[in-house]
Amino acid sequence: MDVNDDIESPLKLKISFNRLLEHYETMSDSEDEFIANKANKVLEIAKKHPELRDGFSDVSLLKTREKEIQILLQDTFSPLLTKNEIKTASVPLHDLIFNSSERFKNIIKTAGGDFELQIKNMPQNDMYIMACTIILNFCYGYNLNFKRPFYYQIPDENGILRYYKILYNADFCEIIPTDNAPKITKEDYDELLDNFDNIEIWKEKFPPHSYLFKGFVISNIFDVTDDQSISNIKSNLIIDETCMEDSFADNFRDIFSSLFGIKDVKVGFSIYNKEDDTFEKVHGIGANSFLINNADSKECKECLCSWSYERLLKENKYFSVSDVDKLYKISKGKAPHIVALHEQGIKSAIFAPIANEQGLMGILEIVSYTPQELNSINANKLLDVMPFIVSAVERSTNEEENLIEAIIQQECTSIHPSVSWKFKQAAKKFLIDSQKNQIEKPSFSKIAFDNVYPLFGQIDVKGSSDARNLATQKDLALQLTLVDKILDIIPKNEELPIYEQLKFQIEAFNQAIKADFKVDTEHELTRFFKEEIEPLFIFFLEKKDFAKEEIEDYFSKVDTNLNVIYYYRKNYDDTIALINKNMSALLDHKQIEAQNMYPHFFERFKTDGVEHNMYIGESITKEESFNTIYLYNLRLWQLQVMYEMENDFYQNQDEYPIGLDVASMILVFNQPLSIRFRMDEKQFDVDGTYNARYEVVKKRVDKAFIKGTEERVTQKGKMSIIYSQKEDEIEYLKYVRFMQSKKMFDDDVEILELQDLQGVTGLKAIRVSMIYHKNNGNDNVFYTYDDLMKEIKA
Repeated sequence: MDVNDDIESPLKLKISFNRLLEHYETMSDSEDEFIANKANKVLEIAKKHPELRDGFSDVSLLKTREKEIQILLQDTFSPLLTKNEIKTASVPLHDLIFNSSERFKNIIKTAGGDFELQIKNMPQNDMYIMACTIILNFCYGYNLNFKRPFYYQIPDENGILRYYKILYNADFCEIIPTDNAPKITKEDYDELLDNFDNIEIWKEKFPPHSYLFKGFVISNIFDVTDDQSISNIKSNLIIDETCMEDSFADNFRDIFSSLFGIKDVKVGFSIYNKEDDTFEKVHGIGANSFLINNADSKECKECLCSWSYERLLKENKYFSVSDVDKLYKISKGKAPHIVALHEQGIKSAIFAPIANEQGLMGILEIVSYTPQELNSINANKLLDVMPFIVSAVERSTNEEENLIEAIIQQECTSIHPSVSWKFKQAAKKFLIDSQKNQIEKPSFSKIAFDNVYPLFGQIDVKGSSDARNLATQKDLALQLTLVDKILDIIPKNEELPIYEQLKFQIEAFNQAIKADFKVDTEHELTRFFKEEIEPLFIFFLEKKDFAKEEIEDYFSKVDTNLNVIYYYRKNYDDTIALINKNMSALLDHKQIEAQNMYPHFFERFKTDGVEHNMYIGESITKEESFNTIYLYNLRLWQLQVMYEMENDFYQNQDEYPIGLDVASMILVFNQPLSIRFRMDEKQFDVDGTYNARYEVVKKRVDKAFIKGTEERVTQKGKMSIIYSQKEDEIEYLKYVRFMQSKKMFDDDVEILELQDLQGVTGLKAIRVSMIYHKNNGNDNVFYTYDDLMKEIKA
C-alpha cells in the first residue's frame, strides 16, 4: 500500500528522516562524547538503510523498519515522558501514524477496537488548499496564515467524548517542486488571495502531486476537553436559533458530560419570576426542571428550604448536594429540594444561580444518578461557564420582552407590518432630532397615507342584543325560582312578615322580566340578590338548621364574582367569543395569501362578530408598482373570504353552545382617500372632512333599511354589498356572476335602494343568497340557508 493512495493533494508524500539525520550529523561533531557517540550510532543505522534518508511511500516499510525508526525517534519520543506526553509521528494532512507515546496508545485502546481516528474539523477541499499554502511558504516565501486549530474527538472509558488539540512540529519536513510544478508568479499569488473557495484555480496552480514532500511531522497533543466544553457552551448560547430548538437541552447535557467527565449527567433550567416569587419551567428548549419536578411553576419557598432559598435568591451563590439519600434521611424529608431530587431518583446535584447585578434570573440545575459524582469541588468548574450562561439569559430575556412588545403591538395596536416602515422612519427622525437638540422637545412626525382605496367588511351576529337579553332573562328567572323555593320551605314557626314581602318582590320581578325587561331591571335584581338575599341565606346557614342543602345548592350555582347565576349568559358570551376567535383565525390565515398578492394595510376588530378595514395604494407600498388591478383583485378576494367565513360558521355551528345567525356585509367606496394615524387613539382614521363621510357610512350602514320598508338591508343567509356609484354595481355584479358559477351564490340577485342616512344619500345594495357547501368531502352537496337550518335541526 502506498501512502498516497486515495488522497488528492498537490504533495507527493514520502516518509523521510533526512532532516532529522542532518541534526544528528551536527550533533556527531559535539564536544560532548556521549552526545557524539549516540549521534554516530543513529547515523550508522541510517547508512545501513538508505531508504530512511531517501524517503519511501510504501507503508509496509514502516513495519519492516519499525525497530530502526524507533531508534531514530528515541530523542523526540523520550521513554521517560512516554506515559505522560500525548505525542505521535505521522505524515502531514494524513491519518497515518507510525510512532506514538504510550499515553496516546492507551487513549486509542480505551476508545475501543471500532474507533477510527480522524481529524474532525478538516474538510477535504481545505486540506488541499492548506497543502498549497504550505508550499507557498516553503518554496516561495509567502507567509499565508491558514493555521487552524485541529482536534481529535476520542471517547474515554465511560464513553464520554474528550477533545484533544493537535500542534504540529514541521522541523523535519522539506518540499521540492517537481518538473511538472508551474512556477507561481506574483500575479498567481494575487489571484489566489481572492479565490479561497475556488478549488479549481488552486488545482490549476498546484496540480496533484506536483511537489515532493519528504519528511514527517511530530504532533504534540493536549487534552483540552474543559476548554472545548466551555467553547461549545459559548457557541450553543451565542446562536439564537439553537437556544430555541428542542435539542438544545440534549446538546447541553453532552457538553456538561464532557466538562465534568460524568456520563449520566443531566441539565435542567428553571426561570425565576420575581413578581410572583416562583420558579417556572422553560418552554421550547426540551429542558426539564428538576427543582420544580417538571411542574409548570412553583413558589420558591415550596421548592427550597430557608438556607437554600437564602443561598440562591439572596446571596446568588451556587451549592451542591453530593449525597441526596443521606441528606434526605438527615432532613427527614422536610427539605423541599432534597425531596424533589429524591423522588426523581437523583443522587447528587449542583444548583447554580443565573444572576446579574439586578438579581436572580434563573437556576441552572446539573444532576447525576450516582452519589458524590457532583460535589462542591467539581462545582467550581461552573465558574468559567456561568458568565456566558448569564449573558445568554440576559439576551433571551431582552428578546422575550421585545417579542412581548411585538405581540402587544400586533394584538393591541394598529401598526400593521405593511405600514411599519413609516413608523420606523418617523421614529428614527425623532431619535436623531432628540440627539441633536438637547433643549427643545422634538415632535413625532405625522403618519399619513394619501390616495389609498378603502375596503370594509363585517360579519355580524344577527339579533345579538335580543339573544343577550333572553339569556339574561333566563338566568334571572332561574335565580328567582331558586330563591322562591327556599323561602317556601321555611318552617311555620320561623315565618315572618318580611319573608312574605320578599316573596311578593320575587313575583313582581318575575312579571317585570316577562313583560317589560330593561337594563334597569337587571341592575335592580342584581342589587336585590346581593344586598337582601345573600346576607339572609348566610344567616340561615350559620344560625338555622333548615334548608341548608337547598341554600348550599343555590350558592354553588351563583357566580362568586358577579353574585348572580351566570349560566345562559355564559353560553351566549362563550358563543360570541368562539365565533370571533374562529372567524378571526380564518381571516388572519387568508390575509397571508392576500399580502403575498400585493401588500396592503389590514386591521380587524372583534365586536358581536368581526369587522375588518383594508387600504391599498402606492403610498403604502412605497414602490412604483401599484395598479388598479390589485384593487379589483383585493375586492374579489374579500368577497370570497367573507363567503368562506360565513360558510365555515354554519358548517361548524354544532361547536357553539347556543345557535345564532350571522349576516355579512361589504361596503364599497369608489374614491381614494387619505388616512392618518391618530396618536391619541393609537389607530388609523380617515383624514379630512370629505373623507369623514366614509366613516359615517361604515358605522351606520348595517342598520340601514331598504327604501320604503322596515326591512334591514343585512339579512341572515345573504351577502349585502353596499355602494353608491354605477361603476361599482357593474364591477361587483361581475364578481357575483363569477361566484355563482362556483356555486357560492344563488340566482336571486336583488338591486336595492336604501333609505337615506344622516348626511348620506344615494346608497344602493346588491343582495344575494349564499349557497353553503357541506364539509363532508363531497363538493356536490350544496345548501341554501333554509336547507341548512333544516339539516342542522334534523
